[in-house]
Amino acid sequence: MLSLSGSPHSLMSFIVRLALLSFIALPLAFAQVARAQLMGHGGPVRAIAVSADGKILLSGGFDAAAIRWSLASESAEQVFRFHSDAVNAVGLLPDGRMVTAGADARIAIWTSGRQQPDRVLEGHQAPIAGIAISPDGSMIASASWDHTVRLWSLRNGWQRVLEGHSQNVNGVGFARDGRSLVSVGYDLALRIWHLPDGAPDTITLPVPLNALVIAGDGEIIAGAADGSLRLSSPEGRKVGEVVASATPIVALAISNDGALIAAAAVGGTVTIIDRKARTVLRTLVGPGLPVWSVAFLPDNKTLLTGGADGKIRRWDAGTGNPIGSNLLGTPADPLAAYAGDRGADVFRACVACHTLSATEIQRAGPTLAGLYGRKIASLPGYRFSDALKTMDIVWTPQTVAKLFEIGPNAYTPGTKMPEQRIGSAEDRRALTEFLGRATAK
Repeated sequence: MLSLSGSPHSLMSFIVRLALLSFIALPLAFAQVARAQLMGHGGPVRAIAVSADGKILLSGGFDAAAIRWSLASESAEQVFRFHSDAVNAVGLLPDGRMVTAGADARIAIWTSGRQQPDRVLEGHQAPIAGIAISPDGSMIASASWDHTVRLWSLRNGWQRVLEGHSQNVNGVGFARDGRSLVSVGYDLALRIWHLPDGAPDTITLPVPLNALVIAGDGEIIAGAADGSLRLSSPEGRKVGEVVASATPIVALAISNDGALIAAAAVGGTVTIIDRKARTVLRTLVGPGLPVWSVAFLPDNKTLLTGGADGKIRRWDAGTGNPIGSNLLGTPADPLAAYAGDRGADVFRACVACHTLSATEIQRAGPTLAGLYGRKIASLPGYRFSDALKTMDIVWTPQTVAKLFEIGPNAYTPGTKMPEQRIGSAEDRRALTEFLGRATAK
């Protein structure tokens, strides 16, 4: 459960201010901190991409910043500030330029060393959740919560809108031959778009889809809201399924040799999967916070993860062990006081983005303190989706139960909250009763 009533892609204003201060600090001091753990973002690291030679890392954060890192020196080389909301997706072009895309619905193309983007691509009407770069570097594809996929030519400015999804589009990827494009979304649909002008093939899967990668042989891997991976042939035929987590998969990466898949879940786990055997090899044990982004280095065995604590960590995917000073201790369990409470167990997935007390540091979603009796999108100091501000919903045990019975997209159309449901009426009741006890002022 990522956000009861707001955007999982917007941070509270004081964290953004803290991030701004961190980036105007002395460059030497910043570099020394960065070398310890690649620390620099003022909030969750939403996206990471690695250059083909493994020397450069580009990251995007909920703090609306993108950072270009040297992996050799483990230092930040440049901070890019242009987007007015979270940077949800990043990419590296073959010519060395960089691409950032944000919740502000814009795509920016950058040249290293310049303070402003070379070019800005506009047209989407809602947050961009993912991007892909064509194999020859001539096109960018973008997936948006405006229910569309767009193709952008970097050669002549041409663009094309691909319509057909009925809900948020979360992931997009080019086949290695560049002749097709794949997209996935909350509408349960995996669409294979035959380029340049062919009609798409649509495959309906049983659950909402959050993430996508495509292997070199064309196999399609989709990460789902139920914590599983669905594997399909290039034509869309089901060829496998792997249970990776008990919580929704929010990011995927595949090693360059196609042997390993890394699946990151909102619950904080990263699962390493043998793609050919369709088996889980190991699970990385981190500090217990959500992992929003993953990427393999070209050596096929080193994995990078972007966490909710703003840190980028290195892992040995072969052993599951952290590399270097990755772990600085495990945070206390915020639900320890509610051990044995069924409602607290149901709520555990919500801890990724919500606090129960207004005295805690706010996470990606609004605090739930004083939830019952509060009108939707009315909490001061938090930026809510425009669509929510016109609704008349007041949060009560009944409305919260309804939200998770039919799903956020049906109950609160236009929400930025990832789609998820609680199928058991008993679990919904346990959750709402727990919230009544835990969030009362």
